[in-house]
Amino acid sequence: MTNYSPDTFSETGFVSLSVKGGTEHEFMTITETVDIKVGDKDIDNINTLAGGRLVKFNPQDISEITLEAYAPEVVTTSSTAGSAGTGFADLIHTNTDVTQPISMVNDRTRQKVRCVIMWTTDTSVTKATSATTGTNAAFRVTFINGYVTQYNEAFTDGIKKATIKMRVPAFDKSGTANITFESTDGNGVLPAITAYS
Repeated sequence: MTNYSPDTFSETGFVSLSVKGGTEHEFMTITETVDIKVGDKDIDNINTLAGGRLVKFNPQDISEITLEAYAPEVVTTSSTAGSAGTGFADLIHTNTDVTQPISMVNDRTRQKVRCVIMWTTDTSVTKATSATTGTNAAFRVTFINGYVTQYNEAFTDGIKKATIKMRVPAFDKSGTANITFESTDGNGVLPAITAYS
């Protein structure tokens, strides 16, 4: 069996974000960095009288995804699935303004968000939720039922840069996993991911 995986994934990556029940947008063209911190599955120990140790398992911590991007607009106004994302404020607040000029105020609404990130050698892929083809390698992580908890804008490097942070619990209230890891060395294909509804 041939391994088609590259030594590293360093050139082509895709980032897809969508509010639950909303339109999926691709943010790969403006995203500069991706930082994924999967929640720790930590342990403690209980010291016994005779000097032994009992292991106590702690629930898995919240995962965090941080993106740095050059967003030219406040929000993404396109309602076409798979279109390029141009702004992030509508992920932390709700937005009803889709006509130029955009005006948006902060609110108390919390929206569930999905983030899909994929690196692949497949040059036919155009979004993180796409299926891979042929003998192409890929690595994909999908986070669902998360919340964007931080949205910042900065001009500290002489260019306007947005930073968003999304936090995702390991499981939903029924115990179903919110995080999926996938990869292929080219001897199989990753399936397409359906809309987040």
